[in-house]
Amino acid sequence: MGSHLAEELLDKEQLVLATFHQPTINMQTVDPQVEFTPLDVCDRDAVFQMIQDTQPDEIYHLAAQSLPTVSWTDPWRTMRVNVEGTVNLFEAIRQVRSSDSRYDPMVIIACSSAEYGASLTPERVPINEDAPLLPLHPYGVSKVGQDLLGYQYFYNHGIRCIRARIFNCTGPRKRDDVASDFARAVVKAMSEGGAVRHGNLETKRAIIDVRDMIKALIALARKGLAGEAYNICADKAYRISEVLDIYFDIVGQKLPTYLDQSLLRPSDETVIFGDTRKILRDTGWSPAYELRRTLEDILTFEQEQQLSQC
Repeated sequence: MGSHLAEELLDKEQLVLATFHQPTINMQTVDPQVEFTPLDVCDRDAVFQMIQDTQPDEIYHLAAQSLPTVSWTDPWRTMRVNVEGTVNLFEAIRQVRSSDSRYDPMVIIACSSAEYGASLTPERVPINEDAPLLPLHPYGVSKVGQDLLGYQYFYNHGIRCIRARIFNCTGPRKRDDVASDFARAVVKAMSEGGAVRHGNLETKRAIIDVRDMIKALIALARKGLAGEAYNICADKAYRISEVLDIYFDIVGQKLPTYLDQSLLRPSDETVIFGDTRKILRDTGWSPAYELRRTLEDILTFEQEQQLSQC
């Protein structure tokens, strides 16, 4: 999301400072006009120095260990990056404000639908922001920590903050999610043969295009109410098997598949689908991209990446 957000803001002629640490995307695919500065959110001194030197008006806090699967094997890093990294950001803002009371940025925290966890039952979706936060994996717990830190820094210290509860998001450049994994597997199967591996195909997800997502984040920064939490989600949920079928329809053939046991999680939400009436009410935002268009663009991107490596 960060690379797409930086490009969108630059297109709007905003002054953008983009930071990165151990990127999960191919940085060569990003518009070269985006200038990236290395920054580890776990380095509190570096975070303070960055905020003090630049004093941005809007801060989009997207840095995270963002994979639920990784959080099972490395909960320590997940908590350190997601929770401690968020503390470092807010404490840096507090420090700067202690010497300059006029500094009053808007902070958008990339929270997650994973916070809802066990609350995401079929009879409860699309779920709204008042639902209990009952995460089912360490990643979800870390995002609850981020979310509540945002609220308490707003409540106790008056730092303007919005908690953006992001549902499944995908698009070109994405890695390690079902849409991009399927796209790469389809491209590989078509060029080399073999089967498309998959995990649980029965769960349902509302998958939003990254281009819709970043417009929602900007809308919240400009029009959202400080201290509030907002769901950002697509307006329809699909069974994961349907996502795979859409890819097969796009390429015009049904490829062989197989179940990879390593892709199954100890626990998995049956359906993830969020109520977005609140963000629509407060900002006017709503998603514009249909899932098929998103998947077509991801497939095209992955095909181009394969050709560039030949």
